[in-house]
Amino acid sequence: MNRILIKNIKSLVQVSDNPLLRKRSGIEMNDLPVLNEAWLAIEDGLISGYGLMQDWEGITDWNNLEVIDASGKFVFPCWCDSHTHIVYAGSREAEFVYKIKGMSYEEIAKQGGGILNSAKKLADASEDELYESAKNRVWEMIGFGTGAIEIKSGYGLSVASELKMLRVIKRLKETLPVEIKATFLGAHSLPTAFKQNREGYIKLIVDEMLPQIAAEGLADFVDVFCDKGFFTVEETDTILKAASAFGLSPKIHANELDYSGGIQVGVKHKALSVDHLEYTGDEEIETLLNSDTMPTLLPSTAFFLRLVPPPARKMIDAGLPIALATDFNPGSSPSGNFPFVISLACITLKMLPNEAINAATLNSAYAMGVENMLGTIAAGKQANVFITNEIPSIEFLPYSFGSNLIEKVILKGKLVLDREV
Repeated sequence: MNRILIKNIKSLVQVSDNPLLRKRSGIEMNDLPVLNEAWLAIEDGLISGYGLMQDWEGITDWNNLEVIDASGKFVFPCWCDSHTHIVYAGSREAEFVYKIKGMSYEEIAKQGGGILNSAKKLADASEDELYESAKNRVWEMIGFGTGAIEIKSGYGLSVASELKMLRVIKRLKETLPVEIKATFLGAHSLPTAFKQNREGYIKLIVDEMLPQIAAEGLADFVDVFCDKGFFTVEETDTILKAASAFGLSPKIHANELDYSGGIQVGVKHKALSVDHLEYTGDEEIETLLNSDTMPTLLPSTAFFLRLVPPPARKMIDAGLPIALATDFNPGSSPSGNFPFVISLACITLKMLPNEAINAATLNSAYAMGVENMLGTIAAGKQANVFITNEIPSIEFLPYSFGSNLIEKVILKGKLVLDREV
């Protein structure tokens, strides 16, 4: 039996008496329940209780108990990063220079850069090489307070390489303490060999990739890059219809580069989330309001690519929920620093700190299908929490952009990182 007691917590953030609490939307986005001067108990990997220090009755059973004094410190549920591409081979800093010189995302892609560049590198990498590099990125993300990660394929673009990526993700699931979900993103870009045969590549995804992925149980979700210059609404529709036969729920790349129809086709197929959303107007907002699909924003991508920021303020004020994710990938968001994403959400998207934290915990847990076990501090939920340094307030976290204020990380009830030691 593994037990942890965290006492004298300055503020215990995102507490809930209901472990199945629904996502927050609209005005509720600013509702962030907090207990001041609190304690939190963890037993056998789960949160077993919490409360105010003034009501604490002390310790009667010291067996297998680790006590952590969090005086002056905050305790949060770990971030849930619902959109990443962290299995990749090699960086793309040369393209970073092209961007500085003024080349667009689409122009770089047309010259064989972008996703196709990553696909070429990945084809030459072994599963062991991909696993080791991705494992290092996961631990880097844990150091920023992340406790759950969705990881996409999509740099394979062939049957063999897509399966290779998904097998690496499965290995990460089996060996690392974070909660991991796998997403099949074969429709990330059109491979060079199929430039003149779009129909042939869709057929390859539907007839060969999906059946093999399903047979090995390699994916939880399916994704399509439904956007200008990538996959059309009709192509997306075809892939999602085929994926539904294998029980794969959709998560869509949508409206990053233009009004693409990606939001509408995602909602049509009951997508768990639609992500990016730089181009989101009244029609798209109305479509999302009538759905259970989570709008997920990736502010570090818009920042890195100098895109028009997604209209987060308009979306929230219209009554929508918002989730946040890092989009950690080698081309458009080469960072897994979730606190920086929260800072960007406040600075560039005009989200309030409470809204951004809801978007990074409860709502992002919903966006990757783990809200029943993660995203809030609730009895019976998995004990994925982090403890900050001594800080004055919740607002100090996004205010101090670039600083890592996280001292300890507990995943599945075990202390996996401690910077105080």
